[in-house]
Amino acid sequence: MAKATGFLEHGRQTIKYRPVDERLRDYKQVITPYDPKTLTKQASRCMDCGIPFCHQGCPLGNLIPEWNDLVYQNRWKDAIQRLHKTNNFPEFTGTLCPAPCEGACVLGINDDAVTIKGVELSIIDRAFSENWIVPEPSAIKTGKNIAIIGSGPSGLAAAQQLCRVGHDVTVFERDDRIGGLLRYGIPEFKMEKAVIDRRLEQMTAEGVTFRTNADVGANIDAKELKENFDAVLLAGGSTTSRDLSVVGRSLSGIHFAMEYLPLQNRICEDKSIQEPSISAAGKNVVIIGGGDTGADCIGTAHRQGAASVTSLEIMPQPPNARAAENPWPEWPRIYRIASAHEEGGERLYAISTKRFIGNEQGRVCEIELVEMRQKQSDGGGFEEVDGTATTIPCDLALLAMGFTGPEKDGVVEALGIQLNTQGNVERDNNWKTNLDNVFVAGDMQHGQSLIVWAIAEGRSAAKSIDEFLMGSSTLPAPV
Repeated sequence: MAKATGFLEHGRQTIKYRPVDERLRDYKQVITPYDPKTLTKQASRCMDCGIPFCHQGCPLGNLIPEWNDLVYQNRWKDAIQRLHKTNNFPEFTGTLCPAPCEGACVLGINDDAVTIKGVELSIIDRAFSENWIVPEPSAIKTGKNIAIIGSGPSGLAAAQQLCRVGHDVTVFERDDRIGGLLRYGIPEFKMEKAVIDRRLEQMTAEGVTFRTNADVGANIDAKELKENFDAVLLAGGSTTSRDLSVVGRSLSGIHFAMEYLPLQNRICEDKSIQEPSISAAGKNVVIIGGGDTGADCIGTAHRQGAASVTSLEIMPQPPNARAAENPWPEWPRIYRIASAHEEGGERLYAISTKRFIGNEQGRVCEIELVEMRQKQSDGGGFEEVDGTATTIPCDLALLAMGFTGPEKDGVVEALGIQLNTQGNVERDNNWKTNLDNVFVAGDMQHGQSLIVWAIAEGRSAAKSIDEFLMGSSTLPAPV
């Protein structure tokens, strides 16, 4: 453990954000690092709890008490070794993961949980700044080659694991840069893309081959790929956006979040692009969906100079603290404020979109909304509250209601991949699809989920692929 009385002496202090008026003028990272004294105090709050439920809360099984203790002791190099033992990319999870480990922290029974995520990010940032992150190429080569389709966190985790045990790994990405939604779905202010690039440099030096503009099932024949590689891993994610079937949906000015967000990211990557084709500048923006993607749209719209930003959520506003029916160590379903929410705009709860209203040019100009309440009968669900219909201005509507599964055309259709009843790729306990040498990991088989699950499943699928090719494997399987 770190310090026996640390949790009694120090309160929780999360990593701070840059001032709002400063960060709204750029797309740089909003998080500021801990100062050393604060970090030591936060690490010391990790108590000797006997059974560390944080291990159970983390799909990767991160050795959280161990590296908290090492940070408290100022043993940073040992801390990054323990962190990397279970997590290929703590810079991604330390920045983007909602931290289910903190929801399971034993201290959370009657106090504020340990700032696990902040300590994790501090460890990996220190490791990169000290040049401790170096390539770890395999000393042997197996002669086996593996194709990984998709370069999000699941595909990248599997690629690094498989390369490090001596396999030849090629990652195919249909976009022009590697990273999947990390690259073009997550705004720059939430995670700067140099964070991805520095990790890709390590992986390239380890022997991973990356191919961009490689759309398997379109400009690359999927069947030939299957025949030319000893194993194939599908890691294309859950990329089919959930739509909204209401009157006026066909009006111009209504877009999926994943049509909108990548455009600004491309500008941040390529300064020669002057303005996105979909912009919030000077517009009344309405974002339908109150989750992380919705928050990403809020922050982007503010930086583009929106006239107003309104976020809609059909669910009621969560409580500020755990409800009785949501006890520890369950994930706390509470009201949360992301950095983007601090920057302005209005959040409306228990609201549904009734219709989009257009102008004479066929462009959306208003949205009609109605209040919702939970049904008292008929098996639950929601119903409209009579007499609550109202309209608000809307020049740009962004649909951020999540994803319904992987795209069915392309590689899934070309290879005849079997889907389950939820529309995700079907797999067995060894992460194998209905095809002998084709495996799957991440959101493509899980459905829309957390980045920490994607990395964990990529690592587990890598172990199964290694066993399939070699008969046994020394790789860990977290899930």
